[in-house]
Amino acid sequence: MNSGICATGSCNCGAVAFAVKVPLHSVFICHCSICRKSTGSGGIAVTIVPKQALHFIGNTEQIKKWEKPNHDWLTQFCNSCGSPLPGKNDENTYYIPVSLLDSGYENLEVKHHLFVDSKANWEEIGMMGKQHKEAFEK
Repeated sequence: MNSGICATGSCNCGAVAFAVKVPLHSVFICHCSICRKSTGSGGIAVTIVPKQALHFIGNTEQIKKWEKPNHDWLTQFCNSCGSPLPGKNDENTYYIPVSLLDSGYENLEVKHHLFVDSKANWEEIGMMGKQHKEAFEK
């Protein structure tokens, strides 16, 4: 890749694209009920990057946001196809749903499962990654 770009990604319809300027390694899988409902699956697999390493390319007008009322949780998604998009993790970092990656995913490895006490009863968690009852404990 060029210009210091280590990874690229896009939504399902291609309306929203992004580039990442740091190598990607760790995957965090959140199994909480909010992430399950947001994705329609058992949770969401994300990687975390510094805020300054993520750059949206092109049509950012398609990025829509939804904040859960009375909760500190915000999601971004493509207004055209509904794909979940990268979003603010905290003041210094952004999360990127790893399923959006078009390149730069070769060294990704599941390192942590979050909110495993909240996982769906039908979900099986594999052997990879440390399991945390709630949020990531450093």
